[in-house]
Amino acid sequence: MLILTANEIKKVYTMQDAIAADKQALKIYTEGNSEVPLRINFDMQKGQSLFMPAHIKGSDIVGIKIVSVFPDNPALGKPSVPAQVLLLDPQTGEVCAMLDGTYVTQLRTGAVQGAATDLLARKDARRAVLIGTGGQAVSQLEAMLTVRPLTDVAIFDIDSEKAKQFTEEMKSRFEHFSTNFYYSQDLDQDISRADIITSVTTSKVATFNGENVKPGTHINGVGAYTPEMHEIPSDIVKKSSIRVLDTKEGVFAEAGDIIDPINQKLVSKDDFLELGNLVMNSTLCRENDQQITLFKTVGTAVLDVYVGYDIYLKAKQKGIGLTI
Repeated sequence: MLILTANEIKKVYTMQDAIAADKQALKIYTEGNSEVPLRINFDMQKGQSLFMPAHIKGSDIVGIKIVSVFPDNPALGKPSVPAQVLLLDPQTGEVCAMLDGTYVTQLRTGAVQGAATDLLARKDARRAVLIGTGGQAVSQLEAMLTVRPLTDVAIFDIDSEKAKQFTEEMKSRFEHFSTNFYYSQDLDQDISRADIITSVTTSKVATFNGENVKPGTHINGVGAYTPEMHEIPSDIVKKSSIRVLDTKEGVFAEAGDIIDPINQKLVSKDDFLELGNLVMNSTLCRENDQQITLFKTVGTAVLDVYVGYDIYLKAKQKGIGLTI
């Protein structure tokens, strides 16, 4: 069995690799060539543990992500949300790899937004807004920078000090992109200028004013993942020309910012595509520079398992990781 830490994964796998893998994984999902059982949740005395399995049929790749939410862990010097991805050898059924699940989640979640932005944002998109500076924010920013040569990125968080600190860290971390990163002091103005907007929060209310979005903008809703959460404005869901989801099953069951507009009859379920549809048929992507496009993701174990196995193969080929 090969054990891979986050730092070891970074040595063999790039954001560009993950974006390509996510596209392929969601194509497989939309084609019906995967099995994704319902997530299993166990409520425990100290927290909650979640088990998320998936099977890629054609290649017989099978794996599971195990995530726990234990709020008291930091007092023990441990992460509050530990996670691991376990993979099985398609030839023997034995566990062949264990990967840092926290990093795999960050990577594949950033990459799925990057895949959508690559397929839907205008080719000349140069200005972006990132809303939210939590644990997923770095990979979300990297994904946008990877698929478009952005000149300016405005960074916003309801905690202004946190946003300022994050902005300074990103200036150093991503200086090789030659992008101007700045803390947004006027979100409405920055939204009105943006070609790409990515919101990655757990907000129960819209994180920006949809009236300020200009024609041609691409919007990503990444953070809200329960029926109570609602980071994307309902009017944006209504007026978007192209509405794309990672999986219909997941978003229609979990994402309040899509469930509510459907229940309000602003849109219907038939108005949405899956990202896999766009990968299979590029004519479903943006048709002109005036369309507002929308992508919503809540995640699926297909991404964890497909990306995880791709990482495993590359690490094995390069002799990276600890074999036990």
